[in-house]
Amino acid sequence: MTTTSTTDPIILAEGLTKAFGSSPGRFRRRRTTDGGFTAVDGIDLRIAPGELVGYIGPNGAGKSTTIKMLTGILTPTSGLLRVAGFEPQRDRVRLARRIGVVFGQRTTLWWDLPLKDSFTLLQRLYRIPPDRFGENLAYYTAALDLGEFLDRPVRQLSLGQRMRGDITAALLHDPAVVYLDEPTIGLDVVSKHAVREFLSDLNQRTGTTILLTTHDIADIERLCSRVVAIDHGRVTYDGSIDDLRADRDLETVVRELYLGRSLVDTTE
Repeated sequence: MTTTSTTDPIILAEGLTKAFGSSPGRFRRRRTTDGGFTAVDGIDLRIAPGELVGYIGPNGAGKSTTIKMLTGILTPTSGLLRVAGFEPQRDRVRLARRIGVVFGQRTTLWWDLPLKDSFTLLQRLYRIPPDRFGENLAYYTAALDLGEFLDRPVRQLSLGQRMRGDITAALLHDPAVVYLDEPTIGLDVVSKHAVREFLSDLNQRTGTTILLTTHDIADIERLCSRVVAIDHGRVTYDGSIDDLRADRDLETVVRELYLGRSLVDTTE
């Protein structure tokens, strides 16, 4: 069994690249000489255990493609990739027990089942010991205020309720790494605040590594100490949020990143 020491990065990417044979019509892609396109173009990334990192950039910049490679859904065209000591594409089943994934616009819950039944199915899928499952479910039910709708079919839940259910589903098996793709999209102010507070507490309490993609500046300000920005498949900034906003307000800086202005000095 592959293991990772506490001093090793839990996410390691070197020269990570993903090229496709033909363009699907999305924008912000680098064309290749054969008419295809490069969605991720030589990314280097090192994330230490326990970090909470914002992974930001415009639509079509390569964020989702990166996440899909980190989870093993897509195979890189080239480069080195390790997550929790595993090579995602070769060890996808074993890696699945170490990671959790939340997609803000897609649910992993069973649509017609009561929410609690989805959790029970996930217990069996991940082979979570009954005692641990009971402890985790009790904690997340209290922390995310799930109690009043545990018996309600997922299709009857509001967006905020479903999102809290999806976050719980991603965490029941105690993953070492969690990928959050727009976890507050479409939520009202109260729900956004509750999700942010929960994620901050989770990171501090358990040391869970979190990679967060978001277009919401408030998510970045509240949760992230480090930001990695990507555009046209390349990293344009990797550093602390304090350095990012040292001279100007964060909203202005992020807007420039999204317009394609690199904050990396490329003159050397």
